[in-house]
Amino acid sequence: MQEFDLLVVGGGPGGYVAAIRAAQRGLSVGLVEKEKAGGVCLNWGCIPTKAMLRSAEVYETVLHSADFGVRAENVALDFGAVTRRKDGVVKNLTDGVAGLLKANGVTVIDGHARFTGPNTVDVHPNGESPLGEGGPRYAAEPAGGQPVERVTGRDVIIAAGSVPARLPIPGADLPGVITSDGAFGLQEVPKRIAVIGGSAVGAEWASMFATFGSEVTVVEMASSLVPIEDAEVGKALGRSMSKSGVRVLTDSTVSAIEQAEGALRVHVDGSKAQQLDVDVVLMGVGRKPNTASLGLDATGVATDERGFVRVDEKLRTNVDHVYAIGDVTGKALLAHVASHQGVVAVETITGHEAHIDYGVVPAATFTHPEIASVGLTEAAAKEHGHDVVTSRFPFAALGRSKTTGDEEGFMKIVAGSKHGEILGVHVIGPSASDLITEGTLAISLEATLDELADTIHAHPTLGEIGMESAMSALGLPLHTAPPRRR
Repeated sequence: MQEFDLLVVGGGPGGYVAAIRAAQRGLSVGLVEKEKAGGVCLNWGCIPTKAMLRSAEVYETVLHSADFGVRAENVALDFGAVTRRKDGVVKNLTDGVAGLLKANGVTVIDGHARFTGPNTVDVHPNGESPLGEGGPRYAAEPAGGQPVERVTGRDVIIAAGSVPARLPIPGADLPGVITSDGAFGLQEVPKRIAVIGGSAVGAEWASMFATFGSEVTVVEMASSLVPIEDAEVGKALGRSMSKSGVRVLTDSTVSAIEQAEGALRVHVDGSKAQQLDVDVVLMGVGRKPNTASLGLDATGVATDERGFVRVDEKLRTNVDHVYAIGDVTGKALLAHVASHQGVVAVETITGHEAHIDYGVVPAATFTHPEIASVGLTEAAAKEHGHDVVTSRFPFAALGRSKTTGDEEGFMKIVAGSKHGEILGVHVIGPSASDLITEGTLAISLEATLDELADTIHAHPTLGEIGMESAMSALGLPLHTAPPRRR
């Protein structure tokens, strides 16, 4: 039996960061992982999808290269090459994480973890998970009949992550009905695809396949896409997707899926009932905690009604010396949140001060155009009792956007009307995921519109949109007509 100061169960962005920080703090660390280090983010989520979305971006750019005075003939998509490049990117990064763990002295234990007590885990070897859905990654029980290794930790961090959820509708288990994980197993671009769910995951896959040439329909039960975002952003994405040929059905739900005439027939209920005949149905309807096979009952750790582990502000569970971080906590299912939680948990264990502010967490959706946000939406700010002023500054008014030819979208700032404190920043447009950092820092430092407007920004850059948006919110725009304050 191996014994450690800290035992981390799960090697995703939360688990491996926690393990590295703990080793830096002088602890002996064991990390149990049943796949390659990096978790969902590196193996099944953030990284592989962004690699493929980059291929889509390049493909679209080349198709329109004549707009920039560059002639390209016989442009074609090689989907096999797209997936091979994606695999190469994933391998490079997962190998890098493995190298970091080794360099920091973390002991990595390959296998499927199952708790036998609060501080004790049996590790069942089960080999690598096959590409696509099924196999050890989704097994309700670890593979049997193989040697089991028992490991313990004085302190334990549960970082088991999450898996895609499926809607409990008739036909959800038919061949051709997949989740985001299953999409990586596709050998060719589907001719027709229905995406159930218009949040970040569904919207990204819809954007990608539309660019690759699929006939795409998105079914979203809310009144706009990416419903957690500011309403203006969601509506703008819907207009953009519709313009690019995606059929967007909002205020709609799927009641059933059935096989019919060589296709999957999707029954959609909305303003009117309709049927869609497609080749693939992709469910992008959220995620659930990956705890089914962990044996959490043996720990006494409390979970909520959805199965997420309950934690306090320091990531402590109700059981002494047992912590939980990342998606399994249900706080904010984002890789960067998991990483920060991992740091906070370890610093708490080792007697150092650290905290996390869930009110200042940036989020990004890598559709085309990109979306990013931080802080309160306009509606949420008003619900919290704020008297607000807002502004929308278009990318089309930036010189840099004109030169790149990427002019779609805007930045929206939500601020307090009395003091100008920045409450929320919302971007849809080029490099939104990079631009949101300024908004995150502004809210973290309690900056005001005046301070953002008075900060000199380099020209010509996309980053100028922060300064310009602040000026617009103050009613003093230099490069657009005076906005209507509200």
